[in-house]
Amino acid sequence: VTPTCQGGGRDVQGSWSACLTFVCFFPLTFCALETGNGCGHMVVYQDSGTLASKNYPGTYPNYTVCEKKIQVPQGKRLILKIGDLDIESQKCESNYLTILSSTTLHGPYCGNMMPVPKEIILDTNEATIHFESGSHVSGRGFLLSYASSDHPDLITCLERANHYMKTEYSRYCPAGCRDVAGDISGNIVEGYRDTSLLCKSAIHAGVIADELGGQINVILQKGASRYEGILANGILSQDGSLSDKRFMFTSNGCNKSLTLESGAIPNSQITASSSWEPTNEIGELVQWSPDKAWLQVQGPSWASNQTNLRQWLEIDLGEKKRITGIRTTGSTMLKFNFYVKTFIINYKNNNSKWKTYKGILSNEEKVFQGNSNAGGIVRNNFIPPIVARYVKVIPQTWHQRIALKLELTGCRIVQGKGPNQSAGIPTNLLSVPLGILSFLFFCIFDPGCWKQIKQPFARHQSTEFTISYNNEKEMPQKLELVTSTMAGKCSLTLSCGRVCN
Repeated sequence: VTPTCQGGGRDVQGSWSACLTFVCFFPLTFCALETGNGCGHMVVYQDSGTLASKNYPGTYPNYTVCEKKIQVPQGKRLILKIGDLDIESQKCESNYLTILSSTTLHGPYCGNMMPVPKEIILDTNEATIHFESGSHVSGRGFLLSYASSDHPDLITCLERANHYMKTEYSRYCPAGCRDVAGDISGNIVEGYRDTSLLCKSAIHAGVIADELGGQINVILQKGASRYEGILANGILSQDGSLSDKRFMFTSNGCNKSLTLESGAIPNSQITASSSWEPTNEIGELVQWSPDKAWLQVQGPSWASNQTNLRQWLEIDLGEKKRITGIRTTGSTMLKFNFYVKTFIINYKNNNSKWKTYKGILSNEEKVFQGNSNAGGIVRNNFIPPIVARYVKVIPQTWHQRIALKLELTGCRIVQGKGPNQSAGIPTNLLSVPLGILSFLFFCIFDPGCWKQIKQPFARHQSTEFTISYNNEKEMPQKLELVTSTMAGKCSLTLSCGRVCN
């Protein structure tokens, strides 16, 4: 049998020994499979991921090997995009990057020996990324992203909004962009400066989760004179100066205030484990009571009388709602530098037990990053959202004393629909069962029609990404992946009638 090896766009035919010689021409490229310490930032998910060399974007270390096998679901093709490649070598003898699928060797890539493609589309669903370094002085190494062929609009973590000229566009962000170096300026309310990294801004805005990646919809608008930086979802955006353009993310509209602003929640529906009641300089009693915990209320916040892990602040929303985020601040008082640094969230519905909000890809409680001072506002989004009536904030770490103001965001649940559904029943949803009944009625009088059907009731698989999140049960350790089209987005799938909860 005469094998065929492919490399750098070329086919190499000959004996097996010739093939092996070609593959192993570059020292230890795929002959030695041991992994060294050359791998750096790496976040992978079932449908996408981001990989980088160690220390990126700093200089990668000497004499290291980074090897990682990546794959997407069966039946899909693998798309790779190299966001950056800076390897100190002109002939790829000891410093290089290669990408090997079952049929093709792409590379080696380094220096100026071979043009580096911005995008590589493989015929298979898996590949091995191999990066090797010898002795060198400089070089950032590499950063690349990948996704399945369901996402031909994949971008890397390094792309900025000013790379695009369209007023509106949609792109797919891979998992793992949160911790990639690069500044963003602005926030979800006023928008982001167009020099900001797109995917990192989307995580900051709570549009997608870093663990999953997902589709983003961007609208380009006139620039602002100043961009206010805030801490949100573990990312600190910077204050930004005047720019010609800024960008916003479109949302599903489920981000309204659920506390006080609508006047729907009386003060009696917020309670706490304890309250601090000190006496001021003139002997008056000052109450840091739970009704002071609304973010919109001026003056001191709620503060606990004790400082231990048994303190909590509980909100009764009056009915089950879809809760998509929380905004917190500290005491807001200059003389009292109190704030909660980290916290966890519990939730429940009527006659149910308290559940702890878990991480997206684990069964461990999620610890949210809170405030770093007494006056700044920090935003955290719930992806997936919480569907509950009662929410309890439980501080885990704090500065000097537990003190907190908050606001919950989300939307009401339309009766008879899942929490992610908009009002109104799609007309084509009703037409599906009617169409089936009409077809069955026709076939009763024409038995021959049955012969033309090989699989009359084969279920068509949905192409939506569905997160199963039932508040009455423990959250599963793994997400339910129907396929993997749009991480972080739930919608009604007509093909199988699936509804996100």
